[in-house]
Amino acid sequence: MARTRDSLPSGTIVGNYRICRTIGKGGFSLIYLAVDEETGDEVVVKEYMPKKLARRTESLQLVPLEDKDAERVYRGRKLFFQEARALASLRHPNIVQVRGFFLANNTGYMVMQYERGKNLGSYIHERKGGLSTSFVFQVFLPILDALALIHSRSLLHLDVKPGNIHLRHGNDPLLLDFGAAQLLSHGHLPSGQVISAGYSPVEQYYRGAPMGPWTDVYAVGASIRTCIEGKTPPPAIQRQNPDTLTPATRQFRDRYPQFLLETVDRAMDMDPKRRPQHAGELLRALQQFSDEVPRSRRLEA
Repeated sequence: MARTRDSLPSGTIVGNYRICRTIGKGGFSLIYLAVDEETGDEVVVKEYMPKKLARRTESLQLVPLEDKDAERVYRGRKLFFQEARALASLRHPNIVQVRGFFLANNTGYMVMQYERGKNLGSYIHERKGGLSTSFVFQVFLPILDALALIHSRSLLHLDVKPGNIHLRHGNDPLLLDFGAAQLLSHGHLPSGQVISAGYSPVEQYYRGAPMGPWTDVYAVGASIRTCIEGKTPPPAIQRQNPDTLTPATRQFRDRYPQFLLETVDRAMDMDPKRRPQHAGELLRALQQFSDEVPRSRRLEA
């Protein structure tokens, strides 16, 4: 009898890792807390398991839901390993560290360093927004520095959002989930696939629409706005003809510095050409004002 897209049971051994529990689910993957049987270290194990294309058998093997899905499952697994290799090549203190990746159960697994802390998305929800300017700088300057490295390697993250930012001790951020990451090579521009409503710009909704580092820039601007407003911005597809989103410079002008609000509005511009064109440009735009943030408030939320 076939199983559904269930998580691996607690205690399952995959490679050298013992599964403890499921800690996350996405459209194309399941994420587990696990223990390295050789070292005893806690790790995060990400399993390629596309929700709409595959199922798990009683013997825990991944198989396509239907024969016609086999090619898409194979191609997705190949992209999963491309993600793992790309991520393993990135060395940055604010990018999740990959310890290894391997094939088992007819699917792929990526092993990452486990870091204690809290999820930015959950934290915003708990605080109902209104997070301080100093907090925004503390989190997003390192995130933009990490994205600048990603962009310099001709990679796009394509799923930046509060739910993919982990806050370690002292609100030290870690950028997670490169499952949507794509490579820009030989002038090729990827087509839209993964959509995170509110954080994906309009070009991500249309297959074949030009995407680039400016696509991640929109997502960062939307994430900062969420820190301020306490709720996800409307989907970009709903901001067309006309754009009904009130600019941050108007809606929050009495609560936040003008330069920050202007930067958010520019990053979230519907026209990709009017946004900062890559993370480094957005980072420099914020850094030039970083000294204006009171040092006594840098650790406040």
